[in-house]
Amino acid sequence: MTTRTSAILLFWAVLIVFFAWDWTHASPVNHRKEPAILAIGSGQAPSGGHCSAF
Repeated sequence: MTTRTSAILLFWAVLIVFFAWDWTHASPVNHRKEPAILAIGSGQAPSGGHCSAF
């Protein structure tokens, strides 16, 4: 095996291990409390950031 192939395999192995660790240790996501993906035209007032300055 070449160094490049070893590096690629190591990268994917570390990435898969990280995802597996994150999957087992993360708390479940409550989709009802998540903000809307697109709130354009929803009538909601901005609550922070540069938008609230106007």
